[in-house]
Formats: sequence, C-alpha cells, structure tokens
Amino acid sequence: MKASEIRAKFINFFEGKGHTRVSSSSLVPSGDATLLFSNAGMVQFKDVFTGTESRSYSRATSSQKCVRAGGKHNDLDEVGRTPRHHTFFEMLGNFSFGDYFKEDAITWAWELLTEEYGIDPSTLIITYFKGDESMGIGPDTEARDIWKRVTGFGDDRIIGLGTKENFWMMGDVGPMGPCSEIHYNAQGASIPTTDSPDNEWEPWLEIWNLVFMQYQRNEKNGPLSKLPAPSIDTGAGLERLASVLQNKTNNYDTDVFTPIIAMASEISGVSVGDAQKTDTSLRVIADHARTATFLICDGVFPDKTGREYVLRRIFRRAVRHGKLLGIEEPFMHKVCATVIEHMKDAYPELVTRKAVVNEVALEEEKRFRSTLDRGLNLLDETFVEMKKKNDKTISGDRVFQLYDTYGFPQDLTEIIANENGYAIDHKGFEDALAEARARSKFSGQSGDVVDDVYKNIGSTMQATTFLRDSLTSESEILAILLQGKQVESASTGDKVAFVTDSTPFYAESGGQVGDSGIAKGAASLTVTDTKKFGTNVHFHFATIAEGTLSVGQNYSLQVDGARRNAIRANHSATHLLHLALKNVLGDHVTQKGSLVNEEKLRFDFSHFHPISSEEKEAIETWVNQQVINNAASSTEVLPIEEAQKRGAVAMFGEKYGETVRVVRVGDESLEFCGGTHVNRTGDIGLFKLVGEQGIAQGVRRIEAVTAMKAINETRKLERALAECASHLKVTPAEVPNRIAKMRTELKSLEKQVTTLGAKLAAGGQASDSIETTAGVRWVATKSNIVDSAVLRKTGDALRDKIASGVVIVIGSDDSSVRVLTMVTKDLHGKLHAGELLKAMAPHIDGRGGGKPDMAQGGGKNVSGIPQALDAARNYIATAAN
Repeated sequence: MKASEIRAKFINFFEGKGHTRVSSSSLVPSGDATLLFSNAGMVQFKDVFTGTESRSYSRATSSQKCVRAGGKHNDLDEVGRTPRHHTFFEMLGNFSFGDYFKEDAITWAWELLTEEYGIDPSTLIITYFKGDESMGIGPDTEARDIWKRVTGFGDDRIIGLGTKENFWMMGDVGPMGPCSEIHYNAQGASIPTTDSPDNEWEPWLEIWNLVFMQYQRNEKNGPLSKLPAPSIDTGAGLERLASVLQNKTNNYDTDVFTPIIAMASEISGVSVGDAQKTDTSLRVIADHARTATFLICDGVFPDKTGREYVLRRIFRRAVRHGKLLGIEEPFMHKVCATVIEHMKDAYPELVTRKAVVNEVALEEEKRFRSTLDRGLNLLDETFVEMKKKNDKTISGDRVFQLYDTYGFPQDLTEIIANENGYAIDHKGFEDALAEARARSKFSGQSGDVVDDVYKNIGSTMQATTFLRDSLTSESEILAILLQGKQVESASTGDKVAFVTDSTPFYAESGGQVGDSGIAKGAASLTVTDTKKFGTNVHFHFATIAEGTLSVGQNYSLQVDGARRNAIRANHSATHLLHLALKNVLGDHVTQKGSLVNEEKLRFDFSHFHPISSEEKEAIETWVNQQVINNAASSTEVLPIEEAQKRGAVAMFGEKYGETVRVVRVGDESLEFCGGTHVNRTGDIGLFKLVGEQGIAQGVRRIEAVTAMKAINETRKLERALAECASHLKVTPAEVPNRIAKMRTELKSLEKQVTTLGAKLAAGGQASDSIETTAGVRWVATKSNIVDSAVLRKTGDALRDKIASGVVIVIGSDDSSVRVLTMVTKDLHGKLHAGELLKAMAPHIDGRGGGKPDMAQGGGKNVSGIPQALDAARNYIATAAN
C-alpha cells in the first residue's frame, strides 16, 4: 500500500464515521507564541479544545504537516542516524470536540488497523496511563477495560505506563491528558511489562497515539484544570504506518522517501548501500529537503533568528552532507523540486510556490557555499592547533567566529568537532553571541505576546457584532477593564478598555490598525484604538474625558471617518500593489507581512533582488491605472474551499475559519480579507512609492502613500528638484544632464589631484636617494599626504625606479601616519613587506600587515617616524643576511 493510499484510506475511513475532512494548517502556528512550528495534528484545534473557538463540526480528521526541530519537541540530532526520526513528518489524526470519547476512539482505531489496513492483531500491544500520584491522577482503568473488550487481549498485552510515556502534553501549557499507544512488532519480540527497561521496548514501534483530552494547564508548572468537555486527539505518523504496511524496518526505505533519496543519489553519484556513512548523508538530505520545501512554502525563509534560523540550520546541515558525498555545486533546489513533484497531489500549494522554493533554496546554498570551504579550512587549522596543545574543546570565540563570519550554525560546528574527537565550549559561544547582540542592541526573542487578561475575558463573551458598513451605532456597554481588571464602572481621567454588544469600530487585524473615534453617553470618551481577543470580541481602548462609564449603559459610538477613509485607501492600494508586484516581478512574490494605517502602507514580500527604477515605475503605473479605471470593489463571504477555487489569495500568517470574506479591488485583485476598503478604486486618489529596501534574506519591503499624502510627497520631490535646479542654474528637466557632466569633471579633477600628489610625495621632504643595506637597495620617502591611493601610486613609481629592492612610503598629518611597504619579487625569499611593516608599526603606535609584495598600515605617533625608519633598516639588515 503506497503512502498516498494509506493517507487517503485513513481520511476516508473517518469521513465515513461522520468526521469533517480538514486541510492541514500552516507549519507556522497562527497566534501561538508557545510553538515554533506545528508539531502535532491538534495544534490547529488547540483553541477548540480549550473552548475559546468554535467550529461548525464536532468531529474532524486531517493529515497535518509537522516539523520537530526546535524547542521541546526536537528530533534534529537523530535524523538520518535512526530509522524513525525526522524533522518533517505527516500526522494522521481524528478529533472529537466534546462529541465521542474513549469508547469510539479505541473501537475505530482497532477497526482501521486490523480490518482496513489488515494488520495482524498478534503483532500489536497496547499501553495505557497507570496514574501519577504527584499529579493527583489515578490509573486510566476506563481505557484499559475498553481495550480488553475490543481486542480480546489480556493484561499481558495491555500494559500500564507512567507519565513520561502515557500522559500527553503539547507543551508546557495547553490541552493535555492520558493516552493509549498502539505498538507494533512482526519479528516475534518478547512482550515487555510495566517495569521493563527501555531496551525491551526498543523492538516495538509506536504507530498510533490516542490522547484523551481531559485537562489543560494555563501556565508553566501550574495546576491542571478540566477541559469544558472531554475530547479526543489521536495521531498516527504516516511514515511509520508506511513502514509497517510496506514491510520495511526503516522509514527511509518506504516510498515516502525513496524518490527523494534517488534524486540525491543521482546528483552525488553515490548509491544507497555503498556505506553506512553515505546512507546517513542521503537520508539527512532527503529529510531536510522535505522540511525546507514545506517551511519555505509556508513563508519561512532562512535567517538569523527564530524559526528562520531553525530552517537555516536544517538547510545548511543538508548542504554539508552533500559536500560529504562529493557534491560541489548547488543541489538542494533540485532535491526540493523532487519533493514538490512527489507530494503535490496531497499538498497543491507546493505547485503554486514552486518558484519561491527553488529561488530561496538556490540563494541560501550559494550564500553558504561562498564561505563553506573557508570555514572548513579554519576548523581543520583549529584541530591542528588543538592537537599540538592537547586541547579537546574548541573555544566559544572560535565557534562564534564560524557562526558569525562563515555562517556555520553552532550545532553544525559541534557535529564536525565530534566527528574529529573534539567538543565545543557552549557557554563561551553563548557569551560571545550575547555580547554581539548587546553591541548591536539586538534581541533574538521573537513571537507575539498575547494579553491573557483580554483573551480570557474575550473567550467568555459572545462575539461583538461588527457594523462594517456604518461609522456610528447605538450600543450597550457589556464589560469594562481598568488597569487590567474587570470593573463595573470607571470615571473621569481613567484609561479603560470597554466591550459593547455591537460596534462600527474595526479591530486591528490582518495588518490594518484599529479604528479610533469617540463614545458618548453618561460619559464622554476618546477612543484611541480597537483590538479583538477571544471569540472576536472588540475591545475599545479609551480615555474618559468626563463622566462615569458603567456596565449596562447605552452609548453612541462614532468612528473617526476621515481617518477610516485614509486607512481604507491604503488598504485597497495594498491589494493592488500585491498584484502589481506579481505582474512586474513574477509569481514568486508572496506577502510576508503588512501594516496599513492612515499615514502610509507598508508591504513585505518575497523577492531576492533590489527593485530597479524601471520596475518601480512599472509598479506605480499599474496601480495608478487601476485607480484611473475607477472599478467598483466587491465582497463575498464564501466557504474557504470555494474561495480557493476562485483563486483568492490568502494573507501570510492569518488564521481562517470555514468561511472567509473575499474582497475584489479593481478588475483583477481577489484576496481573503476582513479589512475595510474603498467603494471604487478611484477613491484611492493617487498611489506613490516612497521607499524600498531589503529587511531579511529574500524579503523586501515597500512603503507607499495614497490620496493627499501621495500628492504631498510628489510636491516635496518637485520642490527638492526645483531647489537643485536653482543651485545648478538650469531648468528642472536639465538637472540630470548637468549632474552627469559635473561628475565627469569631478573625476577628471580627482585624477589630476592624485597624480600631482604622487609627484609631490615622490619628490618628498625626505631622502628619495637609494640606500643599500646588507646588499639590498631600498628607498624611503615622506610627505604630508595620507591618501592611500596617492601613497600606492607613489610606491608603484618608486618600485619601478629601483627595479630590485624595497620601497617605503610614509604619509603623515598632525595626528596620523600612513605607511606603505613594497618588496620586489626577486627578494621574496628573503624579505616580506608585511613583516617589514610589523617591525615599523610599534614606533608609530600602529599596526598593519599584508602580503610578501605589499603591505599597508597606520598609526598615531607622528614623532616616531625616524625610529620606524631605523627599525626598517635593522629589519632589512637582519633578514637579508
């Protein structure tokens, strides 16, 4: 049974049991700062389990893409070395949200495994939670008894285990509960017991985990509380099921991996089975290519922090394993293309992002390969030095140098060190990293911080009715928060957050800022911001100007209409900009982030090169043409599958429900969006780019303005151009030609200055007569010129003059000295320009170095020049003999 058939049979089976098929969520968890990546099937349902989110269904089934390569769940170091560990995997699962519980979960799991998949029951054993007194939880006898009845097994094949094995937690906080695991072995391994050591469990492969969600923990090491309704979360790894159903003892031998390994083998010329070491490298490449492909597809690009750095570590490990196989050219983009081809039917988004995956993978490998050999050479030199000193630990400073200068992730350096019998200084590396971050005022911490006070209150309330098409409403005050606490009333001067039953105020979401305005009733309030928490509950952040605000009062709410109109124009322009970027730069462009407020719009997108002037002009022209066309905007609320079929573009990092709002701006732009927009594109007025820059590898940022802000920006540029024209005494249209002419003239003058300076320096204030020391002819000259180009030109002239010998050129002003030394090629066996400079440098309080033929340096002690020349004479006398 192929992996694709195993996946389909699982989903179809549970659809037949009344479950709703749910697509995999992104590998980047939406609104969850506790996780780097989606690492289990239940991640997208976390808020459903806790009761803060509701769905139209109470049963679901999915095949979730998962990554475990950082944080609590981290399998990175085991990949390729064991048959079962992967950084990317698919988790098949069925879920109940307060619907069925242990009876049905156990019964259906057994039915699917033994009847649908045809696995022999004699190859299976079951585990259940035996209880934990420290947690105040007894044994899960309910699950044990159901297993006995369904399977017919006795106590010998239904085994109680402790918290570590049979109590499942997604993380330090969140839903959790006891679980039952199904283990497989077809080789006749002895059945372990509750007290069996790990080695007796090793032959048994866990193929399915049934988690009985009964508890949640709201804070790390906090108490357990019961979930609103007992629920089910099960997970069966597709890769492990494939190994069972394809009769393989190693996941890498299944059809999940074999096409990808075959591509790596073809590129490297190394066959599977040649050697254990090369097999490991092929497996690492295959696993890491899957992870890289799916992470890039979900908008994660290699970089220096957070999940982006995890991807960089994974990717560069794969490149290094390619080098171990003898691959000397970029190859990972080809392996990633094989991943896409192999998995496109299950994950169609891979096809639409193929160009992005290819370009990111190729650029990242080129970047790493540019420093890889130098980094490896530095490590080899380090090993030689350490061997001489009998040192077994690479210093933290050297590990940091490899990380910072050569792009070697810390763990990659450690792996190479371990392979050569050395360790690394972890603390020293962390200290060096912390020091570097402090110098650059950089913090590696990332992740959204959610205000738990508002979230908790919002989760207990009905969603606020958002009056999208109105700027005013009459609404009832439902809740008031003052200094983070819920109160019944507040008075003049208090800064509060209040909730109403309905509101015309848009709450910050999707990159668009929240509305501001006023609220009037028994009190008058100035609303400065609006945010939403929990089940779409709108919190209005305001200051009470006068009066007393109380729960139960009715208020007139009024949005600042002028500000809203400016925001709407910028938001609609953002949609048009997104499409313009695709049209001008290519389909690889995807949104990476945005900010829309009344002042400007900011749009981050995937692209690998600065945008040219011609491209900027084309982008501006396309957007403004849509503005001129003045096409009507329209919105629809559609099932998410229908919206996707119509080609609507989803926004990066957003979490969507079963139905979505789709906005059409102009004739062509169609996107998922809950924001506010213009009625017609002409309402945007004018679109003007004001900035473009790179903000991360493969990510560019554009800033733009619209309407009157765009007109003001244009006028500012016109004034600046007019001022330049006035200074140059030409018309504005003639400014470019005039500047080009001036630059040509300036270059000519600079060349003349350099030539004259060299003549002056060579003519010098000091002896330019040739002196002979120990048979070596040498000449030294001094001047008050410190320009490096002049000194170099002077040195070249003097070297040509003496033909064979040494040249020393010294330039100084009141506070600094510049020195250039040269040695002709015929003397390289005796004399070294860099060593000569080192001999002179201490006398001018300086330093320097260079190659055998030329060296440059400088210092601050002008009075030490005579002593420096004496040191040069002594060096020549000593080295020449």
